[in-house]
Amino acid sequence: MAEDFLARCRAISGASRVLTEAHDTAPYLTDWRGRFTGRARAVLLPGDRDEVAQLVQACAEHRVPIVPQGGRTGLVLGSVPDASGDAVVISLRRLNRILAVDTINRTITVQAGCILQQIQDAASEAGLLFPLSLAAEGSCTIGGNLSTNAGGTAVLRYGNTRDLCLGLEVVTPQGRIWDGLRGLRKDNTGYALRDLFVGAEGTLGIVTAAVLKLYPQPKAATTALVAMASPERALGLLSLMQDVCGSSLTAYELMSDFCLRLVGAHFPHLPRPFAGTHAQYALLEVSSSESEAHAVGLLESAIETALEQGLADDAVVATSGAQSAGLWQLREHIPLAQAAAGKNIKHDVSLPISRIAEFIASTDRQLADNFPGCQVVCFGHLGDGNLHYNVAPMAGVSHEAFLANQDAINRIVHDSVAAFDGSISAEHGIGALKREELKRYKDVVELDMMRAIKAALDPLGIMNPGKIL
Repeated sequence: MAEDFLARCRAISGASRVLTEAHDTAPYLTDWRGRFTGRARAVLLPGDRDEVAQLVQACAEHRVPIVPQGGRTGLVLGSVPDASGDAVVISLRRLNRILAVDTINRTITVQAGCILQQIQDAASEAGLLFPLSLAAEGSCTIGGNLSTNAGGTAVLRYGNTRDLCLGLEVVTPQGRIWDGLRGLRKDNTGYALRDLFVGAEGTLGIVTAAVLKLYPQPKAATTALVAMASPERALGLLSLMQDVCGSSLTAYELMSDFCLRLVGAHFPHLPRPFAGTHAQYALLEVSSSESEAHAVGLLESAIETALEQGLADDAVVATSGAQSAGLWQLREHIPLAQAAAGKNIKHDVSLPISRIAEFIASTDRQLADNFPGCQVVCFGHLGDGNLHYNVAPMAGVSHEAFLANQDAINRIVHDSVAAFDGSISAEHGIGALKREELKRYKDVVELDMMRAIKAALDPLGIMNPGKIL
């Protein structure tokens, strides 16, 4: 039976596109952080949507579970198979073409395997902007971004990936093709099926293409790093920036002093904007459709007011593209510095923006009481309420020994998130890593509705089993 299935897959895609040898399949089986390696009966490499559909039909007929895969940059074990070896991986990396750019409708139609940076570059070549931006943009695929509803640094201005998507093409669990590649801003003809698949992590079908929104390129953007005494001050500055800059405020990132000290220790060549240290820092970006002078004027006016009101203690405004890039590197190197320092316990959470300062103070205190000396690496997209609240070991404690406390630390952090009306997953998804946590914190009615949708669309349960539900 197994050989019949693999023979069918080879007939569909060609023998060279059906990988079964361990040295060929290995790159597709380990998660991004290298903490888990699954098994698969094969890795399938279709070249277009019709091949995807035929392969899914074969899987449905043989009851073979499917793990859809893009760039494999996720952090919650959503795109790798489990240890059973029952599933096949269907990689979308060969579906990597830009299909159309419509400069009047301001849309770009792309296949799911396109690298995010490839889409950004295609938009730029057309004189437009695709604003989704995140650290893995040189490796992640748009199919994965859609399947996890990725966020990134520009959510404050442009929204999550769901907000940037107008239409989808999806292969259903039965191997049928839903062609929803419509570039419409308004379409009131029934259920918003698109929104079911965005954020579903491949559990309801396989996204094979998408129509995405494009925006005008800003005439200029300017960046500043602002130092302050506390997260409360950071929230005050955020409100002030929004009042002064409106939609021109495109990014507002929070970083603790410990984050920048960590970056400085592992990347000493990066800039050190301030002579002294401060408890918190906000990285701001203001863009303008008018001119550089307009962007700089807005930013400097807001910062001047912040200094006068005591919201900010000091500030550095970039005066060149190179300086701006240097300030952004401080933020972008925080995860790299964490990786260089060793293993830590990561949390991707979101909270009502107004309650972030309370959450940080309360959760820091609980962790200090239960794990004295542990180090909190807290940074994130303050403008949209998304924190990366990571916990590193105490001095002198091995990372492996500290990871034994993961369940207890997760309970403290996630219980605190729930107490402050937040979410345990802001932009990375649930995958297999947070599946049990979801049961604890998700309302039972919500879970029942999610299971009903899953059962209706994937009655055989073959789409990315063990993920989310």
